[in-house]
Amino acid sequence: MFFTYLRRELRRRRKAALVVASGLALGIALVIVVSSVSSGMGKAQDKVLQSLYGLGTDMTVTKAAQPQTSSSDRPRFRFDAQDNGSNAEQSSDRVMVQGFQTLSTSTVTKVDQQSGVSDAVGGLSLQVIKINGQFTRGEFQQNGNGGGEGGFRREGGGTGQPQGEVRGGGADFDVNNYSVYGTDVTKPALGPLTSSKITSGRTFKSTETDAKVAVLDSAYAKEKKLKVGSTLTIKNVKFTVIGVATADSGDAAANVYIPLTQAQTLSDSKNKVTTIYVKATDSQKINSVKSSIQKNVSGTTVTTSADLADTVSGSLSTASSLASNVGKWLSIAVLVAAFLVAGLLTSSAVSRRVREFGTLKALGWKSGRVTRQVVGEAMVNGLLGGVLGIALGLAGAYAVTAVSPTLQAQLGGGGGAGGGAGGFGGFGRRAAEKTLDVSLSAPVSLTTVAIAVGLAVAGGLIAGAFGGWRASRLRPADALRRVE
Repeated sequence: MFFTYLRRELRRRRKAALVVASGLALGIALVIVVSSVSSGMGKAQDKVLQSLYGLGTDMTVTKAAQPQTSSSDRPRFRFDAQDNGSNAEQSSDRVMVQGFQTLSTSTVTKVDQQSGVSDAVGGLSLQVIKINGQFTRGEFQQNGNGGGEGGFRREGGGTGQPQGEVRGGGADFDVNNYSVYGTDVTKPALGPLTSSKITSGRTFKSTETDAKVAVLDSAYAKEKKLKVGSTLTIKNVKFTVIGVATADSGDAAANVYIPLTQAQTLSDSKNKVTTIYVKATDSQKINSVKSSIQKNVSGTTVTTSADLADTVSGSLSTASSLASNVGKWLSIAVLVAAFLVAGLLTSSAVSRRVREFGTLKALGWKSGRVTRQVVGEAMVNGLLGGVLGIALGLAGAYAVTAVSPTLQAQLGGGGGAGGGAGGFGGFGRRAAEKTLDVSLSAPVSLTTVAIAVGLAVAGGLIAGAFGGWRASRLRPADALRRVE
């Protein structure tokens, strides 16, 4: 009897049912779209951050660099005199630690032993300044306004023109300024190289801890016309190119990747690293792991991915803020309005059916049975609204993904001991100079769909509560009064 009466009433009141279901559908669809877009924003932001410190990294440990103001800290290059009229070309390399003071490799072990740390790996960030040319007797000295770029104006993939002078002689030379990253080849799953994919050749083998091999960023390799099998010379050491890697998004972390031991030798930084990349056992423990490292490993700065995310600006940050703030409150407002309208419409429908329900009570229906009938109708309307809302929400999310609007992201420099963009291995300063384009998608998770179903049920229950309360107050005499 319940289902027969329910089917008849819903068929007879199709328009009213459609109005209630449509209101709920609008609110549910908006929740799905906002939730999926917010998820897409999060993925886009993660993609930007991963281009800096690599996949799987939850935080980094560094030691902030001290300001360098003394002229003795500026790179100097000395060349053999050419007083005999010789035009022989000469070359000189200066390999410098980039961005931060170094930490002992023992610090990597200490960090790895902290509670909640799944893995930790050290890396060494270097800057190589190579000068090639014909020189007479003299000395080249860099001017003191180079800052974090080593005193050269960067152009394209790491080349630039010097801001300096040759004292006591003459020269005709060019400068190649590029970045080198020393990676721990025994732990390939962690660190900046994981943000790039090998597109030619291969990556490092775990046995190549001290091998003279290199992996190049594809943009740098193209600029310098290098490929797998080519030879790259750094400070008179010849490295064989074994692979070419392409960054998944934005700029690569470095132009050249070499084994950590080789990087330490080239820079006279034996058993030293600039950055420790840390992976936590559980994403929920990141803050506690950070506190543990700060407490037990003195003299270090710990920066989490959340800290770096705060420095992301541009249209990605603006859109993310709108989605998480305006979108969230708009969804709540629409849902509240939809629930309220559904409840009022259901209550109004019961008021128009006073004679019907009064007669049923006169025939022996208990108040509970009448209430269950009204709640059942409201639940069906709510589920119908849920189905329509999920369909509309999925369509909206698909439309966003299909259009895939391009957003821009830029990393602002916090630097120093305070973290920020500079807190991740020294790569943040270079990345902050460029704007990254990220395509937005709107993935819909099963959790979002489950929430939508829950909202549909909640809407039906709220509407049923309004209507059931009104129906429970009816008496058989109400039907008689309506007839009179």
